[in-house]
Amino acid sequence: MAAPEVYNISQSPITSHAFNADRTQVAVSLNTHEAQILSHNGADWTPIETLSEHDKIITCIDWAPNSNRIVTASQDRNAYVWQQAQDPLTARTIWKPTLVLLRINRAATHVRWSPHEDKFAVSSGARAIAVCSFDPDNNWWVAKQLKKPIRSTVLSVDWHPNNVLLAAGSADMKARVFSAYIKDVDKRPPPSIWGEKLPFNTVCGEYSSPSGGWVHAVGFSPSGDVLAFASHDSTISIVYPSGPTVYTIRSNTLPYVTLTWTSEDALVAAGHDCQPVLFSGGSSGWQAVGSLDDTTAPKSSVGARGAPGAPSPVGRLNSAAFNTFRNADSRGLGSSPGGGAQLATDTELFTVHQNTITTVLPYEGNPGAVTRVSTSGVDGKLVIWNVNSVSGLGTKLKALRVG
Repeated sequence: MAAPEVYNISQSPITSHAFNADRTQVAVSLNTHEAQILSHNGADWTPIETLSEHDKIITCIDWAPNSNRIVTASQDRNAYVWQQAQDPLTARTIWKPTLVLLRINRAATHVRWSPHEDKFAVSSGARAIAVCSFDPDNNWWVAKQLKKPIRSTVLSVDWHPNNVLLAAGSADMKARVFSAYIKDVDKRPPPSIWGEKLPFNTVCGEYSSPSGGWVHAVGFSPSGDVLAFASHDSTISIVYPSGPTVYTIRSNTLPYVTLTWTSEDALVAAGHDCQPVLFSGGSSGWQAVGSLDDTTAPKSSVGARGAPGAPSPVGRLNSAAFNTFRNADSRGLGSSPGGGAQLATDTELFTVHQNTITTVLPYEGNPGAVTRVSTSGVDGKLVIWNVNSVSGLGTKLKALRVG
């Protein structure tokens, strides 16, 4: 199987990442109140810009490929839209923030641009989703809120290809499909499998987590006719609303927290098990195909794979003692029982990612024919995977069953 591209971006967790259209730059949140924009420079990613406007941790980033606008959401209950403009004083191009009036009183948790890039949705801990559109008269983004029947924190959102329907996963153990139709922004959508008349806040579907777990991630298929969601009860559920039919893939792995569709009959999910897993199927059933990671050999957390971006020796700071304390502080890796002067080998995972994967996104290919995906995680790594490189299911994944 083809080896993934592995980049050691930071010693800090990567909360979220998003690429620009041509994949030459990536915006990352390193679990701080700032977003870093990195440029691909040979085998490394080099910081070129810092987006500083939030005062608490940035929870999610999304980069619109056509309009080249970045939206950031944060625990400070705010969101900002960043667009490139010329600085009148220095004449250099800078990223200028635009205010977003979210009107929420709890942290923002997730954000996604709509397919037409004229709206974006921000989920929050306020039991509400802010659907934002631009107000040119005041030069800011204003929000209409989806509230009922949400009963807890909304953890993720995803847009339907028609630019109107919005899927949401919540801590009330529900995945829902809402209408986010805004009269002055959207054209009336044609009838779909989810309904015909779609005024704002219409609930087009509501689905429960099989065993009562938080719904961490949701995603529409490329056609928009199928919905997938991942729950904290270690399940992936695939919804065909025309039936309605719900296929549930249960596993004894740790829960998945993020997913993305690669084609109409396949998706990749990842999370606390530290490896992206490919699932495939159709209206007759779904199954786990295998892991995109080769889990047959240990991977060094400091780049022994020889991957691009692996850190090089840094004099005395590369000493074994320093590495022990650094990894204990930033990644939770302890020292071996034999002494504190060497990295622990018993805590090294047989996966490329050494901690939870927080985000998986399409990287290469067209919607419906994605050939590569990107992942980032708590271990500070950014990894590019070939979707066609699937290894056999590991020991933990052999207990998968469809219910």
